[in-house]
Amino acid sequence: MIKEIFFAGGCFWGTAHLFSLVGGVEKAEAGYANSIVENPTYKMVCTGETNAAETVKVVYDDSVIGLTDLISLYFRSIDPLALNRQGNDVGTQYRTGIYYTDPADAEVIEAMIAMLQRRHTQPLAIEWGQLKNFYPAEEYHQDYLVKNPDGYCHVNPALFKEARTLGRTAANDSNELRSRLTPLQWEVTQHGATERPFTNEYDDEFRKGIYVDICDGTPLFLSTDKYNSGCGWPAFTRPIDEALLNERPDHSFGRIRTEVKSSSSGAHLGHVFPDGPAEEGGLRYCINSAALRFIPAEKMEEEGYGKYLPLIK
Repeated sequence: MIKEIFFAGGCFWGTAHLFSLVGGVEKAEAGYANSIVENPTYKMVCTGETNAAETVKVVYDDSVIGLTDLISLYFRSIDPLALNRQGNDVGTQYRTGIYYTDPADAEVIEAMIAMLQRRHTQPLAIEWGQLKNFYPAEEYHQDYLVKNPDGYCHVNPALFKEARTLGRTAANDSNELRSRLTPLQWEVTQHGATERPFTNEYDDEFRKGIYVDICDGTPLFLSTDKYNSGCGWPAFTRPIDEALLNERPDHSFGRIRTEVKSSSSGAHLGHVFPDGPAEEGGLRYCINSAALRFIPAEKMEEEGYGKYLPLIK
């Protein structure tokens, strides 16, 4: 599906060039977002009187590159704590922001913003919300760094090299699977997003039952092993069988963690940490509700999971 998202990241020359390099991005257009003046010019925007933000409209094929991947790249291209400033540029037109036109993207963006905020003690300066308007910038601003290779750019050049490696391999875009998942479930399982803590579906779910892979129904965790860790997501001391999970190092966002994926579907589930209850083995499987489907004990037999009933205490 062809989608669009809008990133304000300081001077739009570098931001536009960065996203133009990503596989699956069909267009990265420099422009002005959320202006209080119709059809503003660059000169008008520079006065600050339009309240417009230099913004890049990113049109992308989400079967090739996910919204989560684009936002992750965006986060690394900016100083998220800087207010109305990026690099050498200062002014409200250089503020940072993520603007959407598809309401389904809101939950994903909020989850990503929350995830980044947890890594900082100071409040983020990134605004986000539904796009009010967008006006393309003058032609000489389009593909500026292609036309002017030595032109000013606040984006770390190393990111340009990384951007070229993204989205080259199409994601598992099964139409059948996609039709069954919500946008958040898709982004979590297929693109590694993290949902909001404490307000997700199963954080406070403690009925007896089984938790299965939302993608293919593989049984993963039992209510017997679920506990209230206070982390804001469903936490388990162990899976039903370790062979049901794949674990791999995750160095994203400057942290060293262990990602947990479903062995059967390849879906991203969450992470495992060594801070669980010592008497239960010391592990905490912190799993996104969006990656799971809970089946209460009284319905397990009719849904084909009856053989696991003796394991539930």
